[in-house]
Amino acid sequence: MRVSSTFRTPGVIITGIGSVQQVGGEAVKLGARQALVVTDKVLNATGLTARVTRPLEAQGITVDVIDEVVPEPPFENVERIARSIAGRDYDVLIGLGGGSALDVTKALAIMLTNPGDVRELIGIDKVRNKGIPFILIPTTAGTGSEVTYNAIFTDAKDDVKKGIVSPHLLPDVAIVDAELTVSVPPKVTAATGMDALVHAVESYTAGRATELTDGVALHAIQLISRSLRSAVYSGNNIAAREDMAMGSLMAGISLGNAGVGAVHALAYPLGGKFKVPHGVANSLLLPYVMKYNVIANLTKFANVANALGENTDGLSLRDAAEKAVQAMAKLSQDVGIPATLSDVGVTAADIALLAEEAGKIDRLLNNNPRWLTVKEIEAIYRAAYDGSHAAIV
Repeated sequence: MRVSSTFRTPGVIITGIGSVQQVGGEAVKLGARQALVVTDKVLNATGLTARVTRPLEAQGITVDVIDEVVPEPPFENVERIARSIAGRDYDVLIGLGGGSALDVTKALAIMLTNPGDVRELIGIDKVRNKGIPFILIPTTAGTGSEVTYNAIFTDAKDDVKKGIVSPHLLPDVAIVDAELTVSVPPKVTAATGMDALVHAVESYTAGRATELTDGVALHAIQLISRSLRSAVYSGNNIAAREDMAMGSLMAGISLGNAGVGAVHALAYPLGGKFKVPHGVANSLLLPYVMKYNVIANLTKFANVANALGENTDGLSLRDAAEKAVQAMAKLSQDVGIPATLSDVGVTAADIALLAEEAGKIDRLLNNNPRWLTVKEIEAIYRAAYDGSHAAIV
């Protein structure tokens, strides 16, 4: 039975090698006279920022750059940047970087038209007014933030990651140019690439998945799984980088419409309390959560196995579905993702508290294909601590 659903994407999505050069023309269409590029210091130091500022300046647009975004940004980082640009007459913002820079840009755009404490916007549909126009340009193939209407930040009050969710966080334009990702180092390529795979798998098996999101998510799994190893270990392989960029984009579209589930819910406390990078936390937990979820939708997980390139001919549906878990664990291992929670500093004594925090994230848990309570969440964490997929039932 098909129930009512909504499918949202940015107004314009531009892809392809060299597509970043179109940022000036797109900014003009948005009425830009004075633009601000939002990025981080590491990226700015590489010189990639000029790939954006030059096309803008060629269109007669005045451009400023602020590179104060920090990794896994807390709300204080957003507030500090907002204060520094207060009173400026920017009419277009351009986010350049990984998910952190893109999420900060989203937040700044709405903060300029929704005065007050940004924390009041945490949750779903709390943003009343559309923000100023903004363009997002990812330089990693992972978060898909350029096509989602989420922005995730750490709340220092309780060390938990929290999200602002609103259609007003969709950019006016998303530009995905794989050439911008070539210089990303192997470890970051691995973590962000696996993060995109998490988005695709979770949204494909999510409770809110639809026929529209299913097709996009499955193709994302195919693209990422066939090219992630090459992108990590042969970074100049532009064909692999293009696969990863498009896979991340498609996974982001699926994520933005179908949502994600328990992997993200369990990853948020790891990021908040142990400062584990979001992509690493998601990637580490994915095989364990998949093992728990697989029984809830054998057909879909068998399809995931096929999309991962596994040969399931002659296997029972259950065995085909289980192959997806094995293949995902192997891919994660191949690209160097930590295999257990103990590898990222978690102790056995921490697990109960982690489970309690994750159990509060109903927005994600309610979208998971299999029901779970704090008890089941703790069992998944313990399996991830021990490195035993077989321990999850």
